[in-house]
Amino acid sequence: MTQSTAPAPSPLRTRVARFVESRAVENFVLGVILFNAIILGLETSDVAMERVGPLILTLDRLCLAVFVIEIGLKLFARGGRFFSNGWNIFDFVIVAISLVPATQGLSVLRALRILRLLRVVSVAPSLRRVVEGLVSALPGMGSVFLLMGVIFYIGSVMATKLFGETFPEWFGTLGRSGYSLFQIMTLESWSMGIVRPVMEVYTYAWMFFVPFIMVTTFAVVNLLVGLIVNSMQDAHQEESNEKTDTYRDEVLTRLTELEALIRERNDTQGPRD
Repeated sequence: MTQSTAPAPSPLRTRVARFVESRAVENFVLGVILFNAIILGLETSDVAMERVGPLILTLDRLCLAVFVIEIGLKLFARGGRFFSNGWNIFDFVIVAISLVPATQGLSVLRALRILRLLRVVSVAPSLRRVVEGLVSALPGMGSVFLLMGVIFYIGSVMATKLFGETFPEWFGTLGRSGYSLFQIMTLESWSMGIVRPVMEVYTYAWMFFVPFIMVTTFAVVNLLVGLIVNSMQDAHQEESNEKTDTYRDEVLTRLTELEALIRERNDTQGPRD
């Protein structure tokens, strides 16, 4: 009973794949992305649009055409396998958003065109490694966010009960208490803006706010940072291992070819007297 195998890609598709995945093409696309980011920034300037508006719009369309051609070549080269890669889907969605006409009802899409700059993440390996590390840290971050949510809920209930009657603008409701505690966690005007006015009425208030800051700002937030850094290191190590495996395979392949060549020469020359 024979097993069905997928048909081999045509030579044309193979050549197109090599071309679109070459370093020169990737560097060219990266340059177009950065240039397009400058063009999109110039579109926000009334002075620039008054002077060279048609030229800016033309250059923007040319950049979009380059992105469309690139995605089209990748789709032709890889076929259905194109959507098996998350970064390809990411690029496809961003380019598709740029192609939607920005009519009056969809005027927000004009602002979303700047998302093309995010394509630099999929082109630059170093940025891609950072994003992959961040994504791999999401499961652990979810647990930390759940812990932080519990802490915030407990703190919000306590703050509303303790300070809500005297300071309703900050702690009058559960939502206001949560927002005020979030501001305190970020250390934005937390002392002179909120805590010290509260302590003028409730002298013991520091016994609530100081432990809250210690737990949320210095413990939980640093735990998030540690998870991200650890995930980025794991992603970097995995990439290094892949490069090492690839290099080893290339060396073994060349050694095998060299042994075959030496054996062929020996067989051709025959035994020496």
